[in-house]
Amino acid sequence: MTCDYASLIRDDRVHGSLYVDPGVFADEMDRIFRYGWVFVGHESEIAAPGQWVTRRLGLEPVIMARDGEGRVQVLANRCAHRGNSLCWREHGSARFFQCTYHGWSFALDGSFRAAPHRAGQDRERTALGLNRAGQVDSHRGFVFADMAGEAGPLADHLGAGGRDLLDRLCDLSPTGRLDLSAGWIGHRIESNWKMWPESDNDGYHFDFVHASMLKAAPDSYYQETVVGSETANSSRTVDLGGGHFELDMRASYRSELSWLGARRERVAAYCDAMVGRYGEARARQLAWDGPPHAFIFPNLFLGELNLAIIEPLGPAATVHHHTAVQFEGVEPAFNQRILRQSEAALGPASFIVPDDAVTAERMQAAMRAARPDWAAQNENLAWIDVSRGRQRERLEADGRRTGFISDEVTNRAFWRHYRQVMRAA
Repeated sequence: MTCDYASLIRDDRVHGSLYVDPGVFADEMDRIFRYGWVFVGHESEIAAPGQWVTRRLGLEPVIMARDGEGRVQVLANRCAHRGNSLCWREHGSARFFQCTYHGWSFALDGSFRAAPHRAGQDRERTALGLNRAGQVDSHRGFVFADMAGEAGPLADHLGAGGRDLLDRLCDLSPTGRLDLSAGWIGHRIESNWKMWPESDNDGYHFDFVHASMLKAAPDSYYQETVVGSETANSSRTVDLGGGHFELDMRASYRSELSWLGARRERVAAYCDAMVGRYGEARARQLAWDGPPHAFIFPNLFLGELNLAIIEPLGPAATVHHHTAVQFEGVEPAFNQRILRQSEAALGPASFIVPDDAVTAERMQAAMRAARPDWAAQNENLAWIDVSRGRQRERLEADGRRTGFISDEVTNRAFWRHYRQVMRAA
């Protein structure tokens, strides 16, 4: 059955079948994850030639590797001979890739290298290499791939809003560079992948879903930026265009370095290094503003000092991978502080991801029976409301849409772009 995405996605609501229908999921893997730009990883994870990590772009297993010339390659994790997986671990280092089935080997750029008993093979060597992503590009070390090679420039995909988010995060490093080699933790959740862009950037649920965190840490900066009266809170939801959006909490911070949970004297070396790079005024502004809490379509969550990759496994299965941001040019104790905070926020025994996982799985269960044809049959059956704050949403001069921190501007931003992509078959 061909889905009519215009009828399933309205300006103020979306149909529950979008979370559960296998046909919808198959369309997404093609239109979003094969024919669009998708975040793969960070250059610091493969700092030296020969280093590699394994990832999935949608359902496609890939290897992100640095070749002998120092270039970043994104290759299918699949032997060009009989399709056996080449790399089974999450990361490693090698001079070449070799298949364990028949011993075929491939260079770090994916080109065919050698095979036993070559006389039995009559195809040209150039036709025996690994499948490569059609386009690979990066911004500030963040690597994206377009598997089909037809998505246009990465700069167009990110837009000014996406580039600004990555720039703001990287500029918090005294060198302007991040290190994302601390390792990733993955939570498998029995929910649809689209629930995670929604919940990771939802400013309305915090008081309820994360009540235990607010009780355990009553003085956290979330009290001043997300929780409380709407009229007294200056944090905003922002639609940056292109499916990218943000919970912009900068205006609500009551002190510099609130986002770090530390006073200036506790991290004096970091502050001095920032002044040395940016000058006093710019360093002070960065200390106030902190990192973004945002999403870059379709799979990258910038969770302040954490990053997450949203990996879809099926209509009702997702892995939420996260890692702690580490800065270059800081003392080891500074990065250790960030690691400990990340464990408390997103780790297996943390406050945030387990709470959100329970909510997502309950939502998935509630929508299990929904079908796309219901949308035409019954205007009130299995619809999900995303209209909160729509009447007070503002269109700014720069084209961005903004609303209160508890408004569903971010949800509408995701679905507006999703509808555009899914209709452009």
